[in-house]
Amino acid sequence: MLNPDRITFGLTIPIENYNQSPPVMTEQVRMAQLAEELGFHCLWFQDVLLEDPTFEDPATGQIFDSLIYLTYLAANTNSINLGTAALVMPLRHPLRTAKEIASIEKLFPERLMFGISSGDRRKDFEGLNIPIMERRERFREAFYFFNDAIYQEFPKLTSPFGTLDRSNIVPKPEKRIPTFMTGYCQQSLDWVAQHGDGWMFYPQRPKQQREIIQKYRQKVKHFHGEDAFRPFFMPLPLQLLENPDAPAEKIPAGYKAGRKALIELIEEYRSIGVNHLMLGLSKNERPVQEVAVELGEEILPLFEDE
Repeated sequence: MLNPDRITFGLTIPIENYNQSPPVMTEQVRMAQLAEELGFHCLWFQDVLLEDPTFEDPATGQIFDSLIYLTYLAANTNSINLGTAALVMPLRHPLRTAKEIASIEKLFPERLMFGISSGDRRKDFEGLNIPIMERRERFREAFYFFNDAIYQEFPKLTSPFGTLDRSNIVPKPEKRIPTFMTGYCQQSLDWVAQHGDGWMFYPQRPKQQREIIQKYRQKVKHFHGEDAFRPFFMPLPLQLLENPDAPAEKIPAGYKAGRKALIELIEEYRSIGVNHLMLGLSKNERPVQEVAVELGEEILPLFEDE
């Protein structure tokens, strides 16, 4: 799924036409299976606890808890990867997170793409009585505790989250689970490049995105060596128009385009270093299944490895 100079494609859940009204979530198993058949590389899940009418998200993530729903769709597919975009570490106890993530990895080997974030939904923090202004420190503490607990055998740990002494998380993953930072996680770019296996950053026009990717690549080389590869992910809301010759137009955080202009746009993002696009199809006026099929049959094959 992730290789230098290559771009691959995922779909954000729910794969459904919805705009201001909540999605019905009744066809997601069928749509996930279709995405797998069409050659999409990953399905992406948001970690949202509470409905907040002031936050523009009628799906409240994807209605269901991200890890529970990810596991459900994993059980109903065979090979497509499944990713969190992104699990909010300050809102989850890292020991429980380690248990859940290790279990998913054991049940569905090498399919989990573990994106993590510091969170930005104030209502979720308020509901759990966690001060949002402490998320920077809580993220770091949770990240370190999680990694020690999941990868070390009988680690001796003491942190604000708790103590491990002659106790151990099982099961243990057989190899490191790819862990990707989302945004800056309230940290510095140096910290993100040093500790993450890749970086998810918000959509920008190609010129602006090129600059941030170049800065990130330089930091990765500094910490991990000249040959180190850490993939760059970008979400992209997309309205694929029926007319293949329609030019690309900006929409909030994404693009409206016909097939030909979209191919050119994807190639531009690939050329500047975007390794994976997380496509959001919810605001399409065409049926979302029709859009997914056109992407899978007419566009994805153009970017496959030769």
